[in-house]
Amino acid sequence: MTTTAHLPVVVIGAGPTGLAAAAHLVGRGLVPLVLEAGSAAGGAVREWAHVRLFSPWGEVLDPAAEKLLAPTGWTRPDPTAYPSGGDWAEQYLQPLADVLGDRVRLGTRVTGVSRAGRDRIVDADRELQPFVVHFTHADGREDRVTARAVIDASGTWGTPGPAGASGLPALGERAAADRIVYRVPDLGSSAVRARYAGRRTAVIGSGASAFTALAELARLAKSANGAGTESVWVLRRAISGSTFGGGGADQLPERGALGLAAKAAVDDGHAEAVTGFRTEAIERTPDGRVVLVGEDGRRLDPVDEVIVLTGFRPDLSFLGELRLGLDERLQAPAALAPLIDPNQHSCGTVYPHGHRELSHPEPGIHLVGMKSYGRAPTFLAMTGYEQVRSVVAALAGDIEAADRVELALPETGVCGGAGLFDDPDAAPADSGSCCTAPEPEVVQLSARAPGPVTDSTETSAAGG
Repeated sequence: MTTTAHLPVVVIGAGPTGLAAAAHLVGRGLVPLVLEAGSAAGGAVREWAHVRLFSPWGEVLDPAAEKLLAPTGWTRPDPTAYPSGGDWAEQYLQPLADVLGDRVRLGTRVTGVSRAGRDRIVDADRELQPFVVHFTHADGREDRVTARAVIDASGTWGTPGPAGASGLPALGERAAADRIVYRVPDLGSSAVRARYAGRRTAVIGSGASAFTALAELARLAKSANGAGTESVWVLRRAISGSTFGGGGADQLPERGALGLAAKAAVDDGHAEAVTGFRTEAIERTPDGRVVLVGEDGRRLDPVDEVIVLTGFRPDLSFLGELRLGLDERLQAPAALAPLIDPNQHSCGTVYPHGHRELSHPEPGIHLVGMKSYGRAPTFLAMTGYEQVRSVVAALAGDIEAADRVELALPETGVCGGAGLFDDPDAAPADSGSCCTAPEPEVVQLSARAPGPVTDSTETSAAGG
């Protein structure tokens, strides 16, 4: 029989939600140990440093983290300004990691989590045993640490969705890897820009990342050295008023503007929309280009590059010895899944949720941040911050505070779920409901196009 009260709470990932969890643990008098696979805090965020968030600073700073930072002389950014991923990492995440000091270990990739001396089969005294967390150092050395609880904020960045509509890579997708990227490219880089300028690119996906890529490619096409740049937007769904987001009805204006910028790319002829297309194969041409083949036999004209932006999925491999209660479709905690299911969820609202919805049959393990959403999209930083506030309060024994969950997210201005939109024959869900389709107007964007997949993007590999 073992007591675990003296052990740390291990937090996997030093992204926005992971570092916020550590700040809340410190505020509650608990000891955090953050394991981060990258060489710096916010490793995943730094990989999309070129992209601007569609939420302002005031909505991507955690209150407990700000409280830790205040005595250090840290300067709080203008709450109305919109940071890039690089700004977020350098002006907030890195200073926060610095304050936490040696409670953040870099270059440590989590490879497994279990109960000490108990695999997932064993019941005897299971809940009395500490967690054991295995990890590797950057130099390959293996190590482990015991913990009283584990908060997995490792995100989903390391496991993007494939081009194949079945959820598996399309036939030939791996062989065409030199022509495919799974992130929004940094067209501000001359080397990256040269890869797309004057070429024909297919963009697969229908979310904020796809909007960003389409808007950036359209901007490149209109630039001095962008002549001949073309885009093909590949969608499984039909185009309706909801396709481009909420426009002026979106309570996050920059998110609405992003969809309208993508609409302008199509309307202005910089992007050709191909609808009802489910990619089954990717074939190489004799000259090295690629052809997308749909499950209905359609073959698109050859393209030079493919940008696959079909969402992300959680890496659950290192949690295999724990008893998780996950929804079979979304791979999100079973109690949370109905609240965020994109097949039914509408208008961008999420019912208030915290430690109870994030709990599992294995007490003491919580998946938070983007990873808690499994395969569901549209995660916001403020969601993760509220999650860890509630989870940490529960770990500290303050159930009253843990249950006092208050979360009101900005509405997208779009009704209906992805399940409906993916049906090419479905009627648009634009009328007779809680919101209206966006007006066909173009909103001028500032120097950089806003927002990637989410506003928090704890979409990293395990511990990264």
